[in-house]
Amino acid sequence: MILKLIQLVPENTKIDFFGHRFYAMFASLVIIGGSLLCMGIKGLNFGIDFTGGTVIEIQVQADPDLARLRTDLNALDLGDISIQEFGEKRDLMIRLPQQEGGPEAQQAAINTVQISLTKHFGEGKVEFRRTEFVGPQVGEELKKDGFFAVLFAILAIMGYIWIRFEWQYGIGSLLALIHDVVGILGLFALTQMHFDLSTLAAILLVAGYSINETVIIFDRIRENMRRFKKMPMPQIINLSINNTLPRTVMTSGSTILAILALWLFGGEVIRSFTSALFFGILIGTHSSYFVSSQALFYLKLRPDTAAKDEEADEAAPSQA
Repeated sequence: MILKLIQLVPENTKIDFFGHRFYAMFASLVIIGGSLLCMGIKGLNFGIDFTGGTVIEIQVQADPDLARLRTDLNALDLGDISIQEFGEKRDLMIRLPQQEGGPEAQQAAINTVQISLTKHFGEGKVEFRRTEFVGPQVGEELKKDGFFAVLFAILAIMGYIWIRFEWQYGIGSLLALIHDVVGILGLFALTQMHFDLSTLAAILLVAGYSINETVIIFDRIRENMRRFKKMPMPQIINLSINNTLPRTVMTSGSTILAILALWLFGGEVIRSFTSALFFGILIGTHSSYFVSSQALFYLKLRPDTAAKDEEADEAAPSQA
């Protein structure tokens, strides 16, 4: 009785997911096309993890005037200095770009900013909590390693699906993963949010989450294909997705609620991470339903001729 009260999806739903595939494909083309366009025009706003630079975390005793503080720091001619609140309003994160002239120039820039902050807030009214420097060489290595991490993860997942199921399933999962990764990159290119190591971790998490959903649907498709040997592939796809719909609503819904809480109360430090997860789960669910699953029809996982041959074989003895 209690389970029925909290049941979000009715039993035996018959939503025509296959019939709406063209609308979903159009949405996917908009996501992919728009993402590639944004990355080509704007590019990604790489954080200090990839570009090199310095992060300074401070805590002040009075509510800061961010507009005035930003004006004072940018007047130092040290490049585009960004200021963000994180956690409490009086906790600030200041990012300095990479300075020409090596570590000495970077340290001089840090000292200049610290002196300026002390003058701005007053002596003894600003606490320097953390100063972290990332060199340009380290940033380039992280960028390269991050690219290979995403690439190898996608290939490993595709290989696992290929071995566990059939090659059509592997191709379908690859298309879904590319769809998800490009979509998240497009979001960050469009919004110009900082793309750092935490965002890269979020992309890998989304890839795992999406493929988990895809594997569950694939497993149900394989099961229904064995159970209903004469059922056309479009009906198999619809039946399988409808069978897994209640689970998807519960798992995705609960995950999004947790991520939403982190996005609202976690502060700027994890904002890019939670944004990537939130958007990634949405498009990951979309790709599991309308990219990887629908691809099985076009890859001829169950050719129409196979069903006709079975009917012919069954009819042959009776005609004799």
